Amino acid sequence: MDNRILSVGSKFPTFQKVAAVSIERGKEFTQISSEDHKKYNQWMVMFWWPKDFTLLCPTELTEFNRQYQEFEDRNVMLIGASTDSEFVHLAWRTHHENIRKLKFPMIADTSKSLAEELGILEEKEKVAYRATYIVDPDGVIRWVSLYDLSVGRNVQEVIRVIDALQTNELCPCNWEKGQEPIKI
Repeated sequence: MDNRILSVGSKFPTFQKVAAVSIERGKEFTQISSEDHKKYNQWMVMFWWPKDFTLLCPTELTEFNRQYQEFEDRNVMLIGASTDSEFVHLAWRTHHENIRKLKFPMIADTSKSLAEELGILEEKEKVAYRATYIVDPDGVIRWVSLYDLSVGRNVQEVIRVIDALQTNELCPCNWEKGQEPIKI
């Protein structure tokens, strides 16, 4: 197995996965592919968590959901993913108050093939690390963050990096939208 993490400048892997999208009967699942964001000329943020029904993971999903409009305003398709099945995702959505009304799909990578191809499959438990990928409309990875299983990420930082990448300018340390980029 190749343990290298797919990183900046690489093409995001081709995939087609089932995702849980609703608790409404008959509308629970849909297919999501690596081409979906490209056909609408959108950026994509795919963020991974280790397991459903845990203590730390719902804090992240809840914050991504709270910030959902910020991603939409930036023409970003937001996608969540883990190695749990679509049925586990549906059960979690159904039984967890904060996850019930998520606005983004929850991809089921039950084969672990996408997590493995990305290089984010944790060896011991065979779950995904807390990884976040920002992918441009051409399918090129522009930013990656990877956290230990015990540490939650900062969603505001993901949004800040999207803002910086979308300027196509040099953005200094701690740059935020509305500030001047570096001029040459």
